[in-house]
Amino acid sequence: QVQLVESGGGLVQAGGSLRLSCAASGSFFSINAMGWYRQAPGMQRELVATITSAGSTNYADSVKGRFTISRDNAKNRVYLQMNSLKPEDTAVYYCNADIRKFSVSPLRNYWGQGTQVTVSS
Repeated sequence: QVQLVESGGGLVQAGGSLRLSCAASGSFFSINAMGWYRQAPGMQRELVATITSAGSTNYADSVKGRFTISRDNAKNRVYLQMNSLKPEDTAVYYCNADIRKFSVSPLRNYWGQGTQVTVSS
């Protein structure tokens, strides 16, 4: 069973920093793109940042210059360094990954259970 498990959320004051981590566990052949999404109360889930297996990154305009996504392919982990946090960054943050279970399998998209990030003003 492939799982994505996030950690690192919490409560922080505006202007502070947090680092989220997500680990992929279970048996699988490879991981393609990984990313972070977030969902605030009453809002749709939105993309925060993505990173390919080669390290190419993409960010939402709202987090550019403040957040940095990175990954450790050897550890099957993806990270999100969040600096200069704002109250509007408050949301549940979800890890996402495209994983190939066997060499001949199609890619399948997986989600983590989410971790709460709360930024107080």
